[in-house]
Amino acid sequence: MTAVTHPAPHRGRNRTLAALLILVAWTAGVGMLVRREFFREKAAVLAEAALRLGPSTSFYAVEQNGQQIGYASTTIDTSRTAFEVVDYFTADLPVAGQQFRASARSVISLSRSLAVRTFDVQIESSVSPMSVSGYADGDSAVVYVMNVPGQPSDTQRLAVRGPILLPTMIPAAAMLVSDPKVGRTVTIASFDPATLAAKDLTLRFAAESLFTLVDSARYDSTAMQFVPALRDTVRAWNLVPTDGQGFSGWVDAQGRVVASTQPGGITIKRMAYEIAFENWRRARGSSGASARAAAAASGSARGASVGDILEGTAIAAGALPGAALSKSLRVRLSGTTLDGFDLQGGRQQLKGDELVITRESDAVLDADWSLAARSAGFRARFGPELREEPLLQVNDPQIVALAVRIAGNSRDPRVVAERINRWVHDSLEKAITISVPSATQVLRTRRGDCNEHTQLFTALARAVGIPTRIATGVAYVNGKFYYHAWPEVRLRDWVAVDPTFGQFPADAAHLRFVRGGLTRQGELLRLVGTLRIEVLDAR
Repeated sequence: MTAVTHPAPHRGRNRTLAALLILVAWTAGVGMLVRREFFREKAAVLAEAALRLGPSTSFYAVEQNGQQIGYASTTIDTSRTAFEVVDYFTADLPVAGQQFRASARSVISLSRSLAVRTFDVQIESSVSPMSVSGYADGDSAVVYVMNVPGQPSDTQRLAVRGPILLPTMIPAAAMLVSDPKVGRTVTIASFDPATLAAKDLTLRFAAESLFTLVDSARYDSTAMQFVPALRDTVRAWNLVPTDGQGFSGWVDAQGRVVASTQPGGITIKRMAYEIAFENWRRARGSSGASARAAAAASGSARGASVGDILEGTAIAAGALPGAALSKSLRVRLSGTTLDGFDLQGGRQQLKGDELVITRESDAVLDADWSLAARSAGFRARFGPELREEPLLQVNDPQIVALAVRIAGNSRDPRVVAERINRWVHDSLEKAITISVPSATQVLRTRRGDCNEHTQLFTALARAVGIPTRIATGVAYVNGKFYYHAWPEVRLRDWVAVDPTFGQFPADAAHLRFVRGGLTRQGELLRLVGTLRIEVLDAR
């Protein structure tokens, strides 16, 4: 029985965590536009509802584990022909005894029926700033350009059916197009670019309650901070997605968010500007150093927590294991709730607090289907794992041509997947990167970390018709845990592979916590400083 403890190589750790924090800011801003969901509703219904939407500004305290870590605001300006929505989010997220700032600012221009016209998103980070801007091309497409310093601009054109509605406007739309009543549901037609498929987003009015909000504040010279001056009682309804994905929070009758939950265990609560922002700014300036010192002391006493585990990637530490060695790994997970993580299923079996990972057998690698004879039912069943996504350009001519060349004459999914795995491993320079990777960019630069390897592999595999999805978690390498991402391909069953390490299948030292694209990886942040992993057995 081995409890893993180790000093962290701070540079690699900080770079990786900073990349995750950028994803949090990306999720909090209108970056969700090109990473998760486009929303549309009948133009006539929204146009009528929009008549009741007036100009407003709301301020929010951003909290994590009951402590304020940042500030957010939403401003809606109206004119006779358009709306302009400005969202701002900034937070100092405590990670591994340090604080990392993640900020996002978005400016969105909407029609009077709340459909997107233009958008501009700025992600501010001392490590890797980025921006996304774009526009709706009629009702059939959205064009956006992503800019990351040091990389070529990435321009994408995404097909949509009808006008789109941004996630930031979903609470307002849900309240305005339906009379709120507990138990009632409201369905808003949507388009999900993660699967390039139309879908219906259904929200349920789960509860109704009264909230006492701070409407204005005054400065207390004794306490040296702003305190409530006037309070207002607001009736709000709890909106929750029926399928577990989408907005979840409390919304008032005007469609303004009262409180909501965000990825990474973050909550936002509406209150007066002075309390939401000024108190946080003053407290941060006066006690930031002592808070960081206390967090560092706390982190050093926790042993093998994710504060240490997410120290960086194996590439950052120069710890590439090469050929698969471990057939089975048994660990004990403790220190935090594991609800919502993809720990159960396939090669992973969770019983209580013990997780057993078993590398796939040769029988599972023997595919029960052929690339030469994929049925319509097969393609429909694995549609989400075959389709193009933003930043996964499955239908790009260069991606397709390369995938076909690597596959050669083989129609055996195992043979083709293994060839792609070997090509990506051999062709990409192993290098630390901090960005939101695009498959076409990775193909151009031929370098990157586990995210880049996984992104390119997934695009190539899907391009030749192999269902592929992305897994994220940690890898246990040479007695240490590292943040890691890798693909899973469907052969006889789902099989984990690793183009970064050059493993086919991936060894059992891969602990999957999340399945899905880059936006879901931010969910790993809620494990930071709490999760403990104890290795019980490795074979």
